[in-house]
Amino acid sequence: MSDDRGLDDAPAIPDVDLTRPSIARVYDYVLGGKDHYEIDRQVSAALFGAVPETSQLALDNRNHLRRAVTWLVREAGIRQIVDLGSGLPTVGNVHAIAHAVDPSVRVVYVDIDPIVLAHGRALLEDDDTTTVILGDVRDIDAVFTHPSVESLIDTTQPFAVLAASILHHLSDDEDPYAVAAAITAKLSPGSYALFSNFLDDDEPRAKALERAFLEGGLGTGRFRTWAEQQRFFEGLELVEPGLTYANDWRPDDQTPTDSPTHTLYAAGVGRKA
Repeated sequence: MSDDRGLDDAPAIPDVDLTRPSIARVYDYVLGGKDHYEIDRQVSAALFGAVPETSQLALDNRNHLRRAVTWLVREAGIRQIVDLGSGLPTVGNVHAIAHAVDPSVRVVYVDIDPIVLAHGRALLEDDDTTTVILGDVRDIDAVFTHPSVESLIDTTQPFAVLAASILHHLSDDEDPYAVAAAITAKLSPGSYALFSNFLDDDEPRAKALERAFLEGGLGTGRFRTWAEQQRFFEGLELVEPGLTYANDWRPDDQTPTDSPTHTLYAAGVGRKA
């Protein structure tokens, strides 16, 4: 992991509770970033204790997101993207991936963490095709009626919603299936939804890592079975190759063939007819 200075050395951002870990900051730390606090590093230690290759799990997710966004823009013709639970800016941001194919693609990042908002606005200050808003995936109606979403995303035309590494942070009591259904209901015909999440494929390490997420301080991180994850795509037509291990979804020459976390993450993209 990177030993670069973290946010402890920078002025505190308002409305941030430094005693509570953040999903976005823990993910940043796991990816080797520097936008995190001591509490986030403490929580991450439990994850690495359960699965030392946790960083590769995060990279597998980012690699799938890169391939999926490229496919959505290049092959499916999507020019509008809403990225739910986007997290902190990192290597291979969604708008950068999309703009490498077509600079006109419009992207709205949505996250609940105010640090994401602060960093995103600084990064996107001069970009009129991309913005970031504070939003909670548990309230999809509020996300889609936000002025920034309404100004950049024409929901009467095809668009894509990315829900990568977010629904597994909702407990069963929070009904992630209702969230997925709300996303699908917002899609216009010809639109797409991406769902990717931690996978319980009867592997002991999945159980161990789930315990580390749930009991190690973060309190979220539910590993769901294939059948449970298939439910996220109700009302959608799965794009080939369907719901698969993340690294098996349209792999390219940058996709690892020997990832030690290969069976811990599932991903798929669905299209609304």
